[in-house]
Amino acid sequence: MARTGYIIHDQQAIYYMTFTVVGWIDVFSRQTYRDVVIDSFKYCQKNKGLHLHAYVIMTNHIHLIVSVDEGHTISDFVRDCKKFVAKQILDDIQNNNTESRREWMLHQFKYYASRHSRNENYQLWEHENHFVELSSPAFTQQKIDYIHENPVKAGWVYRAEDYVYSSASNYAGIDEIIDVDCLIF
Repeated sequence: MARTGYIIHDQQAIYYMTFTVVGWIDVFSRQTYRDVVIDSFKYCQKNKGLHLHAYVIMTNHIHLIVSVDEGHTISDFVRDCKKFVAKQILDDIQNNNTESRREWMLHQFKYYASRHSRNENYQLWEHENHFVELSSPAFTQQKIDYIHENPVKAGWVYRAEDYVYSSASNYAGIDEIIDVDCLIF
């Protein structure tokens, strides 16, 4: 059976990517789970050669623009980041008796895992990834703008830079929760 999804042809290029939670489940509506993603990004910056250029964490998906240092690969970053985030969040949900959606979410994650032979118990992420190599400054800026406008279009903030879990504040030169290698054209 042929694999579906996008292929990373140049491991040293800059990529726009989307990670989606199975069933569009609103996992990241909780700050604690968004913080797991930020912690994973920080770890990958320090240990996996990650350059985070732009990001936004929405309730059920993440958009980001990344590249990696020579000697590292985008594929390794994606694998390691998604694996860590999934394991940490699933452990947190299983062990948190105060999570009001606990039983429902675990049931959903178990259902999605049962549909794929490569899952044992639970599946947090869609297996198919959306990767686009950014080939020009104009196309890159279009993707940065798209990422930053997500919370505005969702009606959460009036200004993109006011959303905490986005690199829009980095680009605006105000408060930030993680270092971002801004791409300025």
